[in-house]
Amino acid sequence: MFYHLFEALDKRSPFARAQAHCDVPCGIYDPSTAQIAALTVVRMMDLMIAEQADHEHNAGHINSMARYIEVKEESAEKAKQEVRIIWGDYFKKDKHPNVDELVHKIMQLGSKTRQTADRDSGVAFVEAINEFAAIFWETKGVATKKAKAPYAPALEMVYPDL
Repeated sequence: MFYHLFEALDKRSPFARAQAHCDVPCGIYDPSTAQIAALTVVRMMDLMIAEQADHEHNAGHINSMARYIEVKEESAEKAKQEVRIIWGDYFKKDKHPNVDELVHKIMQLGSKTRQTADRDSGVAFVEAINEFAAIFWETKGVATKKAKAPYAPALEMVYPDL
């Protein structure tokens, strides 16, 4: 109903239509959010493993596990979403044809980290997103460096070398 009303108004008094070619202003892309989210997935897995070692299945244990799982799930999905945005809005297929395979790998690893508590899958997820970040920064002409994250789980991360 509203569509028809606006369409009729537009025919009588047309307005200039705004158009955009991306979700955010050009140049405002950064894979660091995806990297931190992937690192959070591994951290939650580590906390789950440590909590499981206590073998106390009381309300506190159940609450902690539920929270770790929820954060792990949300972080995995956030990492996947951030990669999808950069891949879909920033990368051009003709200039970066190999990124498609890497993004597919990231999506699969992200799903696996949501389905399991397999730390090796979590680490592989971080590594794949680091590879994506390195390619991204290369396209910007920015050198990268590798360093351990300054917080648990202290995995090696790719950073722009500014």
